[in-house]
Amino acid sequence: MSRGAVRLLVVDDEPPIRRLLRTGLASQGYDVLEAGSGREAERLIATAPELVILDLGLPDVPGQQLLQRWRAAGNAVPVVILSSRNDEAGIVEALELGADDYLTKPFGMKELVARIRTALRHRLQAKGEQPRFQSDDLSVDLVHRVVRRGGETVALSPREYDVLRVLVQHAGKVLTHRFLIREVWGGAVDVQNLRVLVRQLRQKLEPDPERPRHILTETGVGYRLGVPD
Repeated sequence: MSRGAVRLLVVDDEPPIRRLLRTGLASQGYDVLEAGSGREAERLIATAPELVILDLGLPDVPGQQLLQRWRAAGNAVPVVILSSRNDEAGIVEALELGADDYLTKPFGMKELVARIRTALRHRLQAKGEQPRFQSDDLSVDLVHRVVRRGGETVALSPREYDVLRVLVQHAGKVLTHRFLIREVWGGAVDVQNLRVLVRQLRQKLEPDPERPRHILTETGVGYRLGVPD
């Protein structure tokens, strides 16, 4: 193991996928542990990896079940889910259980590494919530409830601010529709209400609302707030 390197646990039952991930991630300076089954993953999670790449379609234990066990035990290790493109319901369930992000197969190594870095950064921020968010021309001061775009103060409705606040508190992380609705409305409204508010926020915060840079859509899943690389 490389001294000081971030240790990742890759959980996937397909040897070619594990080999691809091991080679690609090692070239980026990560130390990689491998598990080909849920049972093996349960053993290796005790070695305290700093992030887990978890396939949902394991042969012995569903990935969602592993994630649920880890979170119930108080293990807050960041988890990036790997899933098939047609498993939208599985992705949403995993995110609701506490996964940090997801990728659908096939995926690019560059994209995976970017998701890993974001998940690791988000977990560090979560240990001590940042009172101010800055990304390009967007600035959000959570202490004083001030939002600026390009240095100009932006007036938001209380509900618009609540949606943005939750996104900022989880910047870079995929948030499901259900999670955002629960956090902002208490779970009592239709997803269309959320879509309307996101559209309004984009009109106020995005240089081009039709091609958003800040509030990004995860199709069929939810939204994420983009963060600087």
